[in-house]
Amino acid sequence: MSATERPSGQQQTGRAAARATADSAFIRACRREPVPHTPVWFMRQAGRSLPEYRKVREGTAMLESCMRPDLVTEITLQPVRRHHVDAAIYFSDIVVPLKAIGLDLDIKPGVGPVVERPIRTRADLARLRPLDPDDVKYVTEAVGALVGELGATPLIGFAGAPFTLASYLVEGGPSRNHEHTKALMYGDPALWADLLDRLADITAAFLKVQIEAGASAVQLFDSWVGALAPADYRRSVLPASAKVFNAVAGYGVPRIHFGVGTGELLRLLGEAGADVVGVDWRVPLDEAARRVGPGKALQGNLDPAVLFAPRSAVEAKAAEALDAAQGLEGHIFNLGHGVLPSTDPDALTRLVEFVHTRSA
Repeated sequence: MSATERPSGQQQTGRAAARATADSAFIRACRREPVPHTPVWFMRQAGRSLPEYRKVREGTAMLESCMRPDLVTEITLQPVRRHHVDAAIYFSDIVVPLKAIGLDLDIKPGVGPVVERPIRTRADLARLRPLDPDDVKYVTEAVGALVGELGATPLIGFAGAPFTLASYLVEGGPSRNHEHTKALMYGDPALWADLLDRLADITAAFLKVQIEAGASAVQLFDSWVGALAPADYRRSVLPASAKVFNAVAGYGVPRIHFGVGTGELLRLLGEAGADVVGVDWRVPLDEAARRVGPGKALQGNLDPAVLFAPRSAVEAKAAEALDAAQGLEGHIFNLGHGVLPSTDPDALTRLVEFVHTRSA
């Protein structure tokens, strides 16, 4: 093997992490292999529902928190320690790679990501330069530290999907109706395709950094894509999401695809290249399996609001989800969206224990 063919230090770290986590319940479920129990993790499990999270982040802005390896490591580990979940999710935000390439944006409390100068013309594309690993050295450092701490517990890498990133960039912030986004998509399809293609390259580069540093799986979050009809998704979004998944396919790590309100898009989410399709709470898992088709594991899908009900009701609804997942090729228990900020952390801990016990 020549020097140019020899794996880098980061790649060797990634391969070692993959070997350490290969027999975990989470990775086995992703690969549709038999598991000792249904694995559990929660979207937004590291966050505002935890008092220890609020304490460690006190006085530190969100984006700064995402760029400090010490904070990222601690926050990512908190739910693993407290809830005994089967996987950690890398603590970040979908706009971190956009900030890293120099875009003027911020995450405003109570609002979300806000972009100073929205991207709406071809000239604006010049601001979307490629992401270099050196732009996010803090990610490599944090993932490396986490892999050392987690051992056999998998770390899931994290990125926003091209459509959702484009929506924030075109709208200038969160949007209920995505009117500017859809106007661009329908009105200038060539510009739209070029915008999503650039975002796909940035997203793929961001995921590669995490995988090479040791992430055992990756999840692509397409939070807003449920706003689209299937035909529009296939024509205007699927090529870019597929480009992201294809770019990381060679690493051999499981690839998860999740969006909200995507009941009509489930088969397409799988077609984009996912090994695991995330399902929100609106579609039962057995019906979701029928829509997705064979050859994919499913992830989901308890309504996050159920956690505010009494324990008996939470367990009854969790049992419904587990029963609907009986016979699936692979199932990872999760919520149908992120943990709500005012959720009682003890309810999450009890839910993990219930799922583990009932599915063992």
